[in-house]
Amino acid sequence: MAKRSRYVDAILIVYGVYSVALGTFMLVSPGVFFDTLGAFGPRNNHYIFDNASFELPLGLLFLAALRWPTWRVPALAFATAHWALHALSHIVDTHHGAGTGVGLLEFAGLAISTVLLAAALRSSVAESRMQ
Repeated sequence: MAKRSRYVDAILIVYGVYSVALGTFMLVSPGVFFDTLGAFGPRNNHYIFDNASFELPLGLLFLAALRWPTWRVPALAFATAHWALHALSHIVDTHHGAGTGVGLLEFAGLAISTVLLAAALRSSVAESRMQ
């Protein structure tokens, strides 16, 4: 078996826990989620729950990829695409309820996360080729 990358493990843990926590936060407290992070347009609990139903399983997928290394490349490829598209949506619509600066800050965080996930994906692809 090829040497496991600590970087990839760290990314899977950090983004797995983050996505599970975010999805749970959205399910448990959609109003607080909207007021603090999701204040784009009018509040819509249905869409918040829809996003939670995506974010929570994504986090569980990351965490499962720690146990099953063959899941790493698909999980990271999917997540990298998700974060890139999410970043794109935030640069297209920066009108956060707390101001455009917050919208741009959210875009920056999403863009940086996309780069981190893409690097983990690249490392996982290289690891899978060595096996």
